Amino acid sequence: MVTSAYLHIPFCKQKCFYCSFVSFSLLERKEEYLLALQKQILAEYNGEPLKTLYLGGGTPSLLCVEEIGALLELFEFEQDAEITLELNPETVDKTFFERLVETRVNRLSIGCQSFDDDILCSIGRRHRAEDVVRVVNEAKRSGFDNISLDFIYGLPNQSLEGFLADLKRAVQLGVQHISLYGLKIDEGCYFSKNPPSNLADDEMQAQMYLGAIDTLRACGFEHYEISNFSLVGKGSQHNINYWRNQEYYGFGLAAHGYVQGQRYSNKQSFEEYLLAPSEKEFLQDLTLQEKLEEEIFLGLRLCEGINISQISQKYGVDIEQKYGRVLKKYLSSGHLKYENSRYSFTPEGFLVS
Repeated sequence: MVTSAYLHIPFCKQKCFYCSFVSFSLLERKEEYLLALQKQILAEYNGEPLKTLYLGGGTPSLLCVEEIGALLELFEFEQDAEITLELNPETVDKTFFERLVETRVNRLSIGCQSFDDDILCSIGRRHRAEDVVRVVNEAKRSGFDNISLDFIYGLPNQSLEGFLADLKRAVQLGVQHISLYGLKIDEGCYFSKNPPSNLADDEMQAQMYLGAIDTLRACGFEHYEISNFSLVGKGSQHNINYWRNQEYYGFGLAAHGYVQGQRYSNKQSFEEYLLAPSEKEFLQDLTLQEKLEEEIFLGLRLCEGINISQISQKYGVDIEQKYGRVLKKYLSSGHLKYENSRYSFTPEGFLVS
């Protein structure tokens, strides 16, 4: 049974310089898009009570609270469901949070990226550090107690000391979750055609990543997935569903889903999605071998790793016999470790995983 759903809201006021996600500055067509999104949900959602729902983008906080609430009304939820809204600090205010807390949204994911205003300007972000502080405090005062901040490391002119200071400042703000992503310049983003200067090399990015692990652990955060850290009980249940290879709906332009053993993606063209929101760009029936491989590589993103006994029983294969040579190689190199019938990456393993 499918118990998770992702909704893509593709609108942005402008693209950040590193962004290659599918998003558009077409806010004047928001109503058309929401009607198409509703049409897809009504056609494909089977009415199961959801454990998690995630509104991502783009910039979902460009929707008004009434629009967010109307989307949530299309679903059934378990009583303790986790419902996450991504937001950018410059798009929301105190009134937004006071009204949002009256909806089913109970988790916020805030795009911070850095507390250095010069760096924020250099990567095309529209907010400043003081906006993040304001937004976190307003959200907390309104009753939100599950708040995540996103950061990028390896940004132009970013130092190791500055990055780790950013993480300590996030902890001091009292957030419950922190996500970290190394800067990756993909084809199609502004930086791919206009490369920035003074970027961190691979060695510096590695130092930033390993330093973040030590810093956040010392602050009481659990490193539970390759890019994610949380206080006890505050891990992203929606993303954990992905990493445990569970099925999920993907609604909205360019959204991906995994239902009844099929992985799919929706149309990426704005016009094509509006015309036929349930028409797929990609649809694949996974073989048993593909499901096994996904179970392994997704599970290894989690710091808890993979339970060999459970996977062997689920797929009817002896994992240690099938992949014994590879497992032995990376155990001996220090990239993997084995404890309590589980294989998992070491921090050094995560660096090359």
